[in-house]
Amino acid sequence: MRFQRTNLQTVGSWVTRLLRFDFAAFDEIRSEPSATTGAVLVVFGASVFAGFGSWLWALQSQDLRGVDTAEVLIKSLLLGSIIQTLVWFLWVYLTYLVLARGYSARVDFAELTRAMGFAFVPVAFSIFIAIIGFAVHFGVIAFAMAVLFTNSAIQHASDAEPREATLANLAGFAAFVVVMGVFANIAEVGTFGGLAPGILFFSLDL
Repeated sequence: MRFQRTNLQTVGSWVTRLLRFDFAAFDEIRSEPSATTGAVLVVFGASVFAGFGSWLWALQSQDLRGVDTAEVLIKSLLLGSIIQTLVWFLWVYLTYLVLARGYSARVDFAELTRAMGFAFVPVAFSIFIAIIGFAVHFGVIAFAMAVLFTNSAIQHASDAEPREATLANLAGFAAFVVVMGVFANIAEVGTFGGLAPGILFFSLDL
């Protein structure tokens, strides 16, 4: 019990440092094997926050035809959070492939997973898409921050040059967005969105 409490405190400390833009935390995260579980939980937790954002948006938009808040709760918050966490691994894997095979960078997949997992934390700010009229703004800001954090994470977890890290990151992120966009168009709630949380809930043909 004490170990679990200490581990959660460490995860919380790392998250706090990153939100203060103390990216040196990535050096500790990547080199700590026990941080792998925490990294995945950060991705899932941020996705849940994003799902809450799209659900709260739906609660305020019930007058729009086709918006069923119960459906949004299940498809965007519950299923969407799980799906986004799984698809996130594609982002990490493609980034790893580009770095290792494309640029022959020295990078360990587990270390990269840990660092990129914690770098996903800004996506939690997607909860603010619940603010009607600013949904797109907050959604874009959340993912823009996540991409910037991830860029730093990649540089700390590998010996890649900034340009290489950026291109590898964009390759992984592009695949992530495309796949999540496909899920947003599956089992749609009315004409709004499907199996994705946060700003990614909204379908491409909205």
